Amino acid sequence: MINRRDLLKVGGSIAALSVLGSQNVLGSEDFEGNPDRVGMLTDINRCIGCRRCEAACNKANNLPAPKTSFEDTSVFEEQRRPYVADNGSYTVVNRFEGKDGVPVYRKVQCMHCDEPACVSACPVAALTKSKEGPVVWNEKLCIGCRYCITACPFYVPAFEYSSAFEPKIQKCFMCNKRIKDGLVPACAEACPVEAITFGKRSDLIKMAKLRTWDNPDKYIDHVYGETEAGGTGWLYISGVPFSELGFPENIGTTSYPKLTKDFLSMVNLTLVSWPALLGGFYMATHKKPHGEDGEKTTEEIKHE
Repeated sequence: MINRRDLLKVGGSIAALSVLGSQNVLGSEDFEGNPDRVGMLTDINRCIGCRRCEAACNKANNLPAPKTSFEDTSVFEEQRRPYVADNGSYTVVNRFEGKDGVPVYRKVQCMHCDEPACVSACPVAALTKSKEGPVVWNEKLCIGCRYCITACPFYVPAFEYSSAFEPKIQKCFMCNKRIKDGLVPACAEACPVEAITFGKRSDLIKMAKLRTWDNPDKYIDHVYGETEAGGTGWLYISGVPFSELGFPENIGTTSYPKLTKDFLSMVNLTLVSWPALLGGFYMATHKKPHGEDGEKTTEEIKHE
């Protein structure tokens, strides 16, 4: 049962989250980002499908072990998505048929958009674009509305249904903590053929273009992610058309927050306030144990 004190906390949460949510939805249309933000470049021509990136990601993020080993190639018989069904990984590698029947492999994970649709859609700012570049998630703010899942043009975020009362959005966070500690993301560090490169996004774009221009017979003259959906932090180069590798088509070069800017400016605040209301009740009914937030429980006050 929520007491009077908790109701006051709900009221304050509604007001704060309503403002925060509306700013989060409408405030990203002019986002330019940190010019020194980092990113990742995947060279599909170099990937050998060893899945060591998957194993390294699972270990670095303390994710559950897969039902089959990372050496099991039978997983390539179907197209997988990160963190769905029996797969508990933030990244997966899929196999496609390349030129002359030679297999090619594509690593799939969060694209870490420059102007993320998921960030714009989140009514409580649980998802944010960090100054370093990765799109990160704050589990303490998340209310489990799953708007981010619907908004993502790359179909990346997943919801951990096995924990309905403790909502968890699952996706790659580009090893944000490792980056802050001066380390390279686990997948890039583990790749034995340097198919994954970590660095400043602007430098990665230059590297990608030089590699494609110097090898026009091996690469398509296009860096996927440079402009798609307004630009992404994860970039790709390939010798096979991206449309044949499961990449989303016709997503354009305008970020999704910009596309929805005019519509959202006319949306009644009620649509933002309702998620905030739910978030307020969630925060009020999930009180921390005494000692974490400095407040005493009713029972402790009675016994003083």
